[in-house]
Amino acid sequence: MTEIPNHLILSDQNQNQNQNQTPHRNDSVKRNNSLKHSVTSISIRKSHSRKRQSKALEVLIGTPIREDHVHYILMLNMLNGIRFSVTRCNAKEMRPLVPEDFTAKHKIALDVNNNELMPSSEYYYKFKDYAPWVFRSIREMCKIDTADYLMSLTDKYVLSELGSPGKSGSFFYYSQDYRFIIKTVHHSEHKYLLKILKNYYEHIKNNPDTLICKIYGLHRVKIPYGKKIHFIVMANIFPPDKDIHVKYDLKGSKIGRCIPVEEEVNNKLAVLKDLNWIKNEKKLYLGDKKRDIFINQLEKDVKFLSDNNVMDYSLLVGCHNMTKGNQENIRDRTLSIIEPNPESLSKQSAMISNNHRNSKAIAIVRAFAESNPVALGPSSSSLPSDTPEERKHFVFSQDEGGYQATDENNEPLPELYFLGIIDIFTNYNFAKRCESMFKSIVSDSKAISAVNPKFYAKRFLGFIKSQIGHDENVKRMKNLNKRNPRRATS
Repeated sequence: MTEIPNHLILSDQNQNQNQNQTPHRNDSVKRNNSLKHSVTSISIRKSHSRKRQSKALEVLIGTPIREDHVHYILMLNMLNGIRFSVTRCNAKEMRPLVPEDFTAKHKIALDVNNNELMPSSEYYYKFKDYAPWVFRSIREMCKIDTADYLMSLTDKYVLSELGSPGKSGSFFYYSQDYRFIIKTVHHSEHKYLLKILKNYYEHIKNNPDTLICKIYGLHRVKIPYGKKIHFIVMANIFPPDKDIHVKYDLKGSKIGRCIPVEEEVNNKLAVLKDLNWIKNEKKLYLGDKKRDIFINQLEKDVKFLSDNNVMDYSLLVGCHNMTKGNQENIRDRTLSIIEPNPESLSKQSAMISNNHRNSKAIAIVRAFAESNPVALGPSSSSLPSDTPEERKHFVFSQDEGGYQATDENNEPLPELYFLGIIDIFTNYNFAKRCESMFKSIVSDSKAISAVNPKFYAKRFLGFIKSQIGHDENVKRMKNLNKRNPRRATS
């Protein structure tokens, strides 16, 4: 049986209170109490022992969304909270930032219909918005229109990748047009982002073409009797209109930086690593002009990360073969949409008393919990066929949404790169120092991932620079390009 996520588990205190209730309690109180927990206890069964429930408290982050439908409820609360908070902030005229904006925290309590409640009221969920004016300013610097942002995140469909979460245990999913990612972050990561937020903001302001992932919001959602879930909204490095034929996550480290050949061959979603890159004899094909632009920005970004004591980041590289175009239809075969099943919605509506003002909202939430992901296609929804407008304003996404490969003469090659530095929340703290010490006992201390930020930066830069160049494969790419001058890109 699937473990119950933390945010749907009632506390022992609440269970004991229910057990000790007297039979004389009036019916209306019982009905209200039942309705209050109708959503948050949607998957709880009597067969679950307290020991199993206690064990489940340790889980939540790390369960693939597709395997646990109750995460859709959490997702709905996240998206509704974003809509509420962003709309409220943008209702005011933009103003210059002040120091207090970087530490501002706006907390709201909402009912099941997403109406704001008084602080002392019984709530369906609570939502906290961190530094809203700062992230609004970042979105404007990154040419993100607020209406498009809200439409993308909170429109009819929510797009989800059919895959398990990363090694960090965070889960994530995409906006319906694939432009934005919502990703849960650990409490320590959210605290560290707030700590360096002012520096991060200044870096983006002074480096509009930064390769560091762009974060557009930091939020927290809390459901009664559940954990506090922190999450960020960030730009998707990969485009919505092109298949990514191969992905690499490069750190410049060699210990454990490889995935098995079977997974590389059979899994279209596989993200390959440093040793796979070396084994496959990959290169970033950039002529002198593009190489200088790339290295110049990379050095600035790495210096920022090093100065802020960050390590364990990586360069995410997505490669789109322009000769293949979208013939393999990778996106539609690996992505799905989620929406309430109409039959389930009718059923849930009938089950809930029509007299209760929240009945429709509760029915929708329950229907979401019972819905299945639907594969992309003509009968459901499709991804955009054009490059998002904001990508056209920045150097590393100005070539059809990416950064096109070039030969020694700076002539274009039929390959697009989608580049970004990700995982920027790992602070080189006491725990990482201990990890570095223990791993260096059994492995080469210079090859492991957990090393001090200065050394990490030097090794990372050295590795990436060494992987830029040209080889015999360039001739093959040129020949393919000549044979396919009118290559398909859709």
